[in-house]
Amino acid sequence: MQHITQNIIDTANQIILGKEKQIRLALACILARGHLLIEDLPGMGKTTLAHTLAQVLGLKFSRVQFTSDLLPADILGVSVFDRNEAAFKFHPGPVFTNVLLADEINRATPKTQSALLEVMEEGQVTIDGETRRLPQPFFVIATQNPVHHIGTFPLPESQLDRFLMRIQLGYPSAESERELLKNNGGRGNVAGIKPCIDQTGLMRLQGLVQDIKVSDALLDYLQAILHFTRNSSHYIHGLSPRAGLALRHCAQAWAFLEGRDYVLPEDVQAVLPSVANHRLQTSGFGQGDMDSIDHLIQSVSVS
Repeated sequence: MQHITQNIIDTANQIILGKEKQIRLALACILARGHLLIEDLPGMGKTTLAHTLAQVLGLKFSRVQFTSDLLPADILGVSVFDRNEAAFKFHPGPVFTNVLLADEINRATPKTQSALLEVMEEGQVTIDGETRRLPQPFFVIATQNPVHHIGTFPLPESQLDRFLMRIQLGYPSAESERELLKNNGGRGNVAGIKPCIDQTGLMRLQGLVQDIKVSDALLDYLQAILHFTRNSSHYIHGLSPRAGLALRHCAQAWAFLEGRDYVLPEDVQAVLPSVANHRLQTSGFGQGDMDSIDHLIQSVSVS
């Protein structure tokens, strides 16, 4: 199966230049059945990455541009009275898809943001007392601008925790940016990508990821990380049990991408920044997310 995942990564690399690590993290998030948050400045390729992943995985894709006047019904759908049938008929919203791109999610009001909570946690929508299941597989890939930008509503901790990973793209290297400038960017090439897999194949890969072996010693290491965050004065709050499960699932997916059927501490460390940096808040000042994660990795020994 490694040749399939490598083909997915190589194809995505043709569009998102010079960002293989971020592509691998995003793919690991999807293989672990999680939702992805991409935070960065406008124009860094967040939307292009989301569209590329949907295309290369052969998934149905919907995009919603989040704005301050967006309503929950604009995302979930609405029941409209049909006079011919003398009954209300449900019109599904863009959430009924495989990949929902919530573009600039933190520009919407908290009420609209919270409409995604049930969708992300349960994979279903409840409207007018009726519950409707979403297609499978289903992922939310949300993009957001840094919270200090004007016109943003920071996501509450409860919603941030629904995202399995948060990644940042950052500025491209000089070589990659030169290639982008020569070829007028990469978004126009997304539609021409041939899928490397289909929905059934992706769900099969997700099942194989769940079977990746996690030893007792590796679980000891995971628990040591969780306990350190809860007992250290370096953090305001420690990682929750849900965060621990997220770390395990992402480490399994990373090991799978590395072609192994077992998890190593290096796999945990590879995904730890993306899993923990939006869940941990330091108690000190002047320390960034990566400083916090580096401190965590250095403080917890691998026994």
